[in-house]
Amino acid sequence: MSQNELDAAVAEFMRTRGVTRCPTACAVPTHADVAETDRAALRDYSAAKEAARLEKTKVYQLIV
Repeated sequence: MSQNELDAAVAEFMRTRGVTRCPTACAVPTHADVAETDRAALRDYSAAKEAARLEKTKVYQLIV
């Protein structure tokens, strides 16, 4: 597979699957150079997970 064919296959996959950014960059912190939009998405994701965790803890403490 040539580089052009590979690039076309990756572009087709991303277009058909609706992939807009690297899922790895949005899942865990990294030491690589990551676009500011991806860093912001990771911060938002982390904040939302932490808020959900705190809410779940608060609800659990009310039950117990």
